[in-house]
Amino acid sequence: MAEAETGTTGEVQAKPASGWTRVSRGLTKFLIAAAIAYSMAAGYMYLNQRSFVFVPSGDLVAPEDKGLQNVSVETVEMADGTKTTVWTAAPAEDGLPTVIYFHGNSSNLSGRWQRFKMILDSGYGLYAPTYRGYAGSEGSPSETAIISDALEHFDRAAATGTPIIVHGESLGTGVATAVAAERPDAGLLVLEAPYTALVDMAFESYPWLPVGLLMKDPMKTRDRIGKVEPPVLIIHGTEDSIIPVEHGERLFEYASDPRELLIVEGAGHGDLWKRGLWDTVREKWSGMQL
Repeated sequence: MAEAETGTTGEVQAKPASGWTRVSRGLTKFLIAAAIAYSMAAGYMYLNQRSFVFVPSGDLVAPEDKGLQNVSVETVEMADGTKTTVWTAAPAEDGLPTVIYFHGNSSNLSGRWQRFKMILDSGYGLYAPTYRGYAGSEGSPSETAIISDALEHFDRAAATGTPIIVHGESLGTGVATAVAAERPDAGLLVLEAPYTALVDMAFESYPWLPVGLLMKDPMKTRDRIGKVEPPVLIIHGTEDSIIPVEHGERLFEYASDPRELLIVEGAGHGDLWKRGLWDTVREKWSGMQL
């Protein structure tokens, strides 16, 4: 509180605040405003984080509308009663594998039809589930829920007796790795543009936030991949602007043998299939059968 002084008339007059006092008051107000703004930003990110991770969009069209005449659409009820949609097709020949395909975070299952056509044209089978909350499925997505569903889907596909290739695309690489870590009878794990962990990516994007405390779905692939017994094939592009290639390289270091890392020069996040990804997978599988 400012000191008071008595003038010649006997009146008490306030002594002007010093320069330091004014600066201190201004700094205090700034810090309070900054703390409020930071808390609001952290709160917003915490409450809305899943809308950044899971981005479903569009309608799920029929496979035949995309030229996939032999693909069936099945409604599969999960253990908790949630209904999910799966596109399935049996292998063309006995002994050929079925690819369980865990898609990325955007669009929906039918947006991957060109990839599915390449799989089917090779004679391989297809088992492609869509996540909770995405077109064709009930519920809301979360790490725990979609991994639980994925394990159920694997068991359902494996029950047919065909060899299984577990393929993860982008977000789906974390799901695929979690499945392969729990199901050693998988034949091959393919990771297309993977991440070490969603929490790692969040930290890289928001280093000013305590993401380790805020993340509901950290999806720590790096902690799971060392438990994977089947062979691991990691494919990543050097020009990936969504998930930097360093994630694939670091994930390779966490993986156990047998493992293989293919870095595609000049490839981005979504064009690995155009640059020979599927041929690489087929060659890998064929080589494993010798």
